[in-house]
Amino acid sequence: MVIATGGPTTRLSMSRPVKIAGLATYVPPRTLTNADLEKLVDTSDEWILQRTGIRERHIVDPGTATSDLAKEAAEGAIRQAGLTPGDIGFIVVGTTTPDTIFPSTACLLQDKIGANHAWGFDLGAACSGFLYALTTGMHMVASGAHEHALVVGADVMSSIIDYKDRTTCVLFGDGAGAVVLSAAAPGEPSIIGYEHQIDGAGGPALCMPGGGSRMPASHESVEQRMHYVKQDGQAVFKFAVRKSGEICRRLLDRHGVDPSKLDLFVSHQANRRIIEAAAERLGLPLERVVINLERYGNTTAATVPLALADAVRDGRLKQGNLVMLASVGAGFTAGAMLLRWSL
Repeated sequence: MVIATGGPTTRLSMSRPVKIAGLATYVPPRTLTNADLEKLVDTSDEWILQRTGIRERHIVDPGTATSDLAKEAAEGAIRQAGLTPGDIGFIVVGTTTPDTIFPSTACLLQDKIGANHAWGFDLGAACSGFLYALTTGMHMVASGAHEHALVVGADVMSSIIDYKDRTTCVLFGDGAGAVVLSAAAPGEPSIIGYEHQIDGAGGPALCMPGGGSRMPASHESVEQRMHYVKQDGQAVFKFAVRKSGEICRRLLDRHGVDPSKLDLFVSHQANRRIIEAAAERLGLPLERVVINLERYGNTTAATVPLALADAVRDGRLKQGNLVMLASVGAGFTAGAMLLRWSL
């Protein structure tokens, strides 16, 4: 098990504060409802809603890739930040579904948006991808290496979902979210700190067995449907419920913040019961918790920015609010970030 911490109280303290300067999201227009899934597998709207909280999810049309969704979100975030693509110095894309194994989706995105002065890479942390990418981008700006970083969480999960497997196909959707990170002026709302953890012993509980160096694509791997998401739902649920609240509490304690001071809790949107359990462990009322998976399902790396954008539109997230972000995903990975909202 590996734990990484960061913030003003550690040796990794930021040389300058960093803020979120722009935020935008994108989901494909086509939806797949629970009623649609009833026609594909042995399930029901009631069963899905009761166990997950999901009613529908957005699904790409054939031929649409992760970089296509990422482009829409990235361009929107750059516009909101009042910048141009040429101002971006660093790009990091959190994704489980890159367009190709290589080149990276970050390379493809850099070309699509015309960020001609940027370098970057993909980051693989599954459902924690956005938070891990956010921390990576933060350090690039905090160190002074770059003035502006583009952080993207994007996934086309429908490309690796087995629509004959009723335990997984009801959960996932497609989407993208992006933020621009910039240096914050003294006194401006900014990122306060983070906490990340991995526990590789949980890797087999949520994975895609085929397609890597251990099991390259073959007739046998395709026939055995090894190129789709496989999940031990109970193991993932138990880890997520325990770790979500635990990692948030550890971050709050390190910065001397009582959970009651949080204005908003924005968690990875995998399952309503997981989010509610984490909020309960922090002693937070549901009115301070964002839950929007009803309309999107689990979009993996895109869930946190989608939830942030919805909270802004609903007027629940305002400049200066104290916000806790949290995620748990395959790996196992877990992460939390504490920040003052800057938009």
